[in-house]
Amino acid sequence: MPSAFNPFYTLNSANCSLVVDCRGNAPTILHWGSRLTDATSPEMLALLATRQELQACQTEEAPIALSPETAAGFTGSPGVQIHRNGRHWAVYTQIESARSSDNQIIIISLCQGTEIQLTHCLQLDADTNVLTATTEITNRGSSALSVDRCDAPCIPLPMHYNKILGFTGRWANEFQLQSIDRVAGAYVRENRSGRTSHDSFPGVIIHCEHTNENLGAAYGLHLGWSGNHHMRIEEQSTGRAYAQLGELFLPGEMSLEPGESYCSPTLYGASTDNGLSALSGAFHGYIRSSLTDRRVVNKVKPVHFNTWEAVYFDLSFDRLCELADSAAEVGVERFVLDDGWFKNRKSDSAGLGDWFVDETVFPHGLGPLIDYVHDRKMEFGLWVEPEMVNPDSDLYRSHPDWVLNTDPAPLLLSRNQLVLDLTRVEVQTYLFERLDALLSDYAIGYLKWDMNRAIHQPGNQDGRAVSHYQTRALYSLLERIRAAHPTVEIESCSSGGGRADFGILAFTDRIWTSDSNDALDRLGIQKGFSLFFPPELMGAHVGPSCCHATGRVLSMETRAGVAMFGHMGIEVNLLDMDDDQKDTLKTAVVLHKKHRQLLHSGKLMRLDTQRGESGFGVVAIDGSEALFSYAQLDSLLHSVGGRLRFVGLDKHGIYEVNIVWPLEPSSYSKSILDVINGSVISGDALANVGLQLPIMLPTSLLIFHLRRC
Repeated sequence: MPSAFNPFYTLNSANCSLVVDCRGNAPTILHWGSRLTDATSPEMLALLATRQELQACQTEEAPIALSPETAAGFTGSPGVQIHRNGRHWAVYTQIESARSSDNQIIIISLCQGTEIQLTHCLQLDADTNVLTATTEITNRGSSALSVDRCDAPCIPLPMHYNKILGFTGRWANEFQLQSIDRVAGAYVRENRSGRTSHDSFPGVIIHCEHTNENLGAAYGLHLGWSGNHHMRIEEQSTGRAYAQLGELFLPGEMSLEPGESYCSPTLYGASTDNGLSALSGAFHGYIRSSLTDRRVVNKVKPVHFNTWEAVYFDLSFDRLCELADSAAEVGVERFVLDDGWFKNRKSDSAGLGDWFVDETVFPHGLGPLIDYVHDRKMEFGLWVEPEMVNPDSDLYRSHPDWVLNTDPAPLLLSRNQLVLDLTRVEVQTYLFERLDALLSDYAIGYLKWDMNRAIHQPGNQDGRAVSHYQTRALYSLLERIRAAHPTVEIESCSSGGGRADFGILAFTDRIWTSDSNDALDRLGIQKGFSLFFPPELMGAHVGPSCCHATGRVLSMETRAGVAMFGHMGIEVNLLDMDDDQKDTLKTAVVLHKKHRQLLHSGKLMRLDTQRGESGFGVVAIDGSEALFSYAQLDSLLHSVGGRLRFVGLDKHGIYEVNIVWPLEPSSYSKSILDVINGSVISGDALANVGLQLPIMLPTSLLIFHLRRC
């Protein structure tokens, strides 16, 4: 007999409530949104949700359960799909038990026909209002259970949430926003790249018609998983709608023996009535409090210098020392040696897998260079790409069977690389031994962990699909390295932003947002990134005046002004830079350091700007100060500029306003630039009236500092 449990369970956070209905056979979400008052009972919500029988339809409408069930009459997409050799596939559960404690609900349901147990766990963070939810399936039968699908808990959508803000993109242009109307039918995004991907980020925002950055209701959902995934937003013919996110399994990939379990990746959700910036604020707060590793939570994010765009593969000890001198001169705090330092590596066509220092470049190892960098008061970091191997490498020649494949199909090269099968114990052992040796032999404080290709043939030597296990093996390797070297920080890079998700944050400390350092492209990329991730995780570098990815030429003022708002870095050949450019860069680094604490702890406020403009700011939690950026990307649509409204300030406060970047801002004629510095203006006026913008040349940028008097 089922255990006794309540008909409803309610979780409350600072601003949200979650009510789960357990009266039926399967649990459903009755309410997720604004915090309910004590006067509102779950019974009231259930009464208000009373629906009538539809003509020519089943007498009782199948619920949008946490895991919707086909056998219950649900005609949409089921949350769990299983079978035992083609039989026992129709899931119909009954709640066995439910309990609530520590702002968490755990519901266990059983299906007699398929002999499975479903465990749904939902937790509402009391401070940040972020919902975390998982679905676990356990095989309680006596034979193997094939699992084709096991999504995280399904989220019903309010009918008036009629807009979908999704993500698309490509290499060097990640996190591009794609807004569409919710329509009858399904919005589906799937990713089979074996990593989070450049083109199908596992996050989505569903919102009302007129929701903007500062007003309106929205749900934000993100699947914390670094591998294959799928997402489905479906509106049924009844008008009901729901969101499902989960791992995408390849054929035969997931099978559970009797007693074994599989748990879905965590679904992270936020609900707001106050616009998209508030939605992002919830996710940022949760990352800072719950996903940022305690060993680095209070550590200052050091300004980087990365050698890649300065030297590419043309490494020499003397040149690297010159770069270290110049980097220290402009204020760099961490020197990262990128690709080309290891055996057989003179181009991207050879050497991957041979993780031994190249003695032709470094005859005495990396020690002398690291000592040189340390003597200049900088940390030392190193680029690695452990998951990959070049066919032209000693490792591949010795172990050609160590790569993922779909034999007898020919191996597919991408960037001259193949993918090592991390699910093999001997591969894990080799990679750990080599990385452990480097980190033990040398004072390396940082790894830039790259992955420069998708996994197109995710099969092992037994011919089975192993994409799920490859991702789990990556997590295991990262966890093992962190345990052995707890002071080493790790950056998640995947040919840019191809592996950016909450799952990888359990093992990494920074995300390389994009391989494009084009400042104009970066404004869009970083805007999309910021919807879910806070600025301090966002690798943002000052690149060369001519970007290698776009060929666009931009001023140092603009390049530095864009990089300043993330985890700032420099990726340019300092040895070719003239003194004026270097002085400007040095001043930008000083300005970043001056406001770094604010930038990496404050509230990010994106502004609703016109086409051809970009605006956002970071406001201190107590409202005492703020930095706002405004960029004019193109020529203005009108002969006079618009207004810049500084949102998120203390409306009762008085602020001193100054332009802090660039040092010599200019416009076509006398303008606000000539009179604004030192002005004292109320937060109310700055937010609701706004500052008259000057007319500037396209690609110009301004940064304002506001300090409460």
